[in-house]
Amino acid sequence: MEILLMVLGGLGLFLFAINNLSEALKDILGGKAKKWLGYSTRNLFFAILTGVVITVLLDSSSAVIIMTIVLVNAKALTFKQSLGIVMGANIGTTFSSQLIALDIGQFSPIPIFIGLMLSIFVKNEKISKPAKVLLYFGILFFGLFTMERAVEPLKGHPQFLDWMAQLENPIKGAGIGALVTLIIQSSSATVGMVITLAKKALITLPAGIAVMLGAELGTCSDTLLATIRADRQAVKTGIFHLFFNIISIAIGLLIFPFFVQLIEYISDRASIEQQIANAHMIFNTTGVLLFLPFISFIEKALNKWLPEKKSVEKKELHIASV
Repeated sequence: MEILLMVLGGLGLFLFAINNLSEALKDILGGKAKKWLGYSTRNLFFAILTGVVITVLLDSSSAVIIMTIVLVNAKALTFKQSLGIVMGANIGTTFSSQLIALDIGQFSPIPIFIGLMLSIFVKNEKISKPAKVLLYFGILFFGLFTMERAVEPLKGHPQFLDWMAQLENPIKGAGIGALVTLIIQSSSATVGMVITLAKKALITLPAGIAVMLGAELGTCSDTLLATIRADRQAVKTGIFHLFFNIISIAIGLLIFPFFVQLIEYISDRASIEQQIANAHMIFNTTGVLLFLPFISFIEKALNKWLPEKKSVEKKELHIASV
């Protein structure tokens, strides 16, 4: 029970930090992020780069994709521009995995203390707002550090180790990853927990990669929710995100043994947690590269499948003219 409470506490801190970190960065950027999205998506390459950069800054691919759907619905972005941002967001989210794989959780109280002091005692918003970002970064890694310490006793728990070994089945591992992400609404948290388990040698590389693949599918739920009552252009953005992840995951599962071998070869003697982070980055980046040649075809297919509705006003005008 103590282990479970500590894990839940650490996960709660992590999710709290991610949500507030995104909001704090949005507050700093203000309307600049929305304007920048419009200016920097003039072609597919810049749209992908924009998605990567904003996702790295906000540390949440879901937040970036939801914001993109909102902007498409508001006619501030076109469906075509959104495609690159969605793919870029999938690459950008892998940077947090690389950061989590580094063993910096033990130093997390330092940014927490500095950020807290500056946000409380400094009234200048130019300092207090970035201080909050520093504070939430500290809380994020402290949450991971708490989970890392909590799961340490599980090393000697046979039943837990047997259950984790079952996740080496790619279908089962992906299913668990999708379910966990669906519940906690954060693929970053799911991958973070996997990397935390890997640091304590509680999960194997195949199991960690399988869960990571499932997390990519689970993250589609909140972006699809953002398309409810949106216009068809925005709905197509959400569908593209789902389609991109389903196809990428299907390919990943089909070549799963070879992908695991590739990660082991590329990562050489790196730790398991670093190998999982590398797998996350290589998988998402490769998915984008595979989709690039077909983007025009996908755009035309979705436009044909979900054409823009003719407004009632246009119909009435046409009837009146007849």
